[in-house]
Amino acid sequence: MASPQDYAENDPRHHMSKIKAMLDEVASHARSDIAKMNDPRAQALFETTAEVLGGLAKAYEHAALKSEPAWR
Repeated sequence: MASPQDYAENDPRHHMSKIKAMLDEVASHARSDIAKMNDPRAQALFETTAEVLGGLAKAYEHAALKSEPAWR
């Protein structure tokens, strides 16, 4: 996916790429925190968080690239 600077500010893809990057960052942070805790429930919550955010980031990517029929 292109970076926000590749698109004009009024282009939705500019904002899609920014949101996707933020989602990726939070998902990565959640995954890295799993190793820092011993509570299995908290670990499961953080892993679930990372998975959900990853799916949402993928949806933003598909929308920006128009790679799915729903986004065409």
